[in-house]
Amino acid sequence: MVFMLALQHNIGISEGTRSLNGKPLVSIIAAGMSKFGKQDGLLAREIFALAAEEAFCRCPKLNPKTDIKAMFIGQMGEAYEHQGHMGAVAADWAGLAGIPATRTESACASSGAALRAGIYATMSGLADVVMVGGVEKMTHRTTSEVTEYLAMASDYPFEQFHGITFPGLFAMMATAHMHAYGTTEEQMALVAVKNHYHGSLNPKAHMQKEITLQTAMGSKYVAWPLKLYDCSLITDGASCIILTRPELAAKYSDMPVHIIGSGQASDTIGLYERKSLTSLNATKLAAKTAYEMANIKPTAVDLAEVHDCFTVAELLAYEDLGFCKAGESGKLIESCETRLGGCKPVNTSGGLKAKGHPVGATGTAQTYEVYMQLTGQADRRQVKDAEIGLTHNVGGSGATAVVHIYRSEQ
Repeated sequence: MVFMLALQHNIGISEGTRSLNGKPLVSIIAAGMSKFGKQDGLLAREIFALAAEEAFCRCPKLNPKTDIKAMFIGQMGEAYEHQGHMGAVAADWAGLAGIPATRTESACASSGAALRAGIYATMSGLADVVMVGGVEKMTHRTTSEVTEYLAMASDYPFEQFHGITFPGLFAMMATAHMHAYGTTEEQMALVAVKNHYHGSLNPKAHMQKEITLQTAMGSKYVAWPLKLYDCSLITDGASCIILTRPELAAKYSDMPVHIIGSGQASDTIGLYERKSLTSLNATKLAAKTAYEMANIKPTAVDLAEVHDCFTVAELLAYEDLGFCKAGESGKLIESCETRLGGCKPVNTSGGLKAKGHPVGATGTAQTYEVYMQLTGQADRRQVKDAEIGLTHNVGGSGATAVVHIYRSEQ
């Protein structure tokens, strides 16, 4: 009770964070990201150290060893490197040994959850400056091994045990959406074409090449109706951001980015238990909380990084985040409005589809892209006059969803 009263006093609210009306929760003063892709010869700890080094270089006024008081790092699994206890490992290799360092795990939303933990720590007053990040080293494992490890984020007795994999689970969602709304394989393939184009502009993306619609449509089926180019990449990578209290941001940065909305929600782990396969309820709930906290409507979002682990997942995100009505995401991708130059560019980084999906790093990698966009540092993929950004990070087949909303310094 004392803690909650102190928290309410610090942020000036009486009934929780929903009444903040766009007031910054925390401010981002730096961000870093490794190159995504196959990182032969490097361990996860070394890849994370590269991301941390970039973040430190972007904030010369920060003294990491004395200013950073806590770390939260997302990592899905120990199996890839047979290495647990990643909080302490990452802190050590980032040169921050001694601080409290905690690993968070929410499947592919692990670093999105880490960001939430960092927000809690900062807003509570327990730490003025916090590092948040994520890492995964995956490419040294075989495809079958990675498939098995990822499947651990699904329901064991009723999904894993019977051989279902994530391509199969999202194929069920795609089939349901096609049946309900007439969504086509070509519309899903257009997501891949768009995101590969964006990835071709991102020097840190795993896949930096454009593809044609014919290439995407002609690729082999993985789980009908999803083809090879409908699926995200097995990738190595790390990302991190540095948070502080808004009133301290100017001490460290001339162009901080403020987080003005944060929502997280959960759903049943098993797809078979849900009432609908054409929507992720956790995304809707998390987005509702974030929008209310930020005091904005979906129309106010200038750009978004959404969780396109499969192309159909991006189409579902358009609808669940309120960018279009249910059943209209196929038309939205056809309109090119979610492409660079459109009214609401989505996944300018290349998304999980082309940038890559080192699962523990994905949530804060999305934040990294929004940070670069809102500070005008996105180079060839820069969205003109971007002021409001959104990230959407999903764990498993939608059992976890985390949504954050960001605003540039005004």
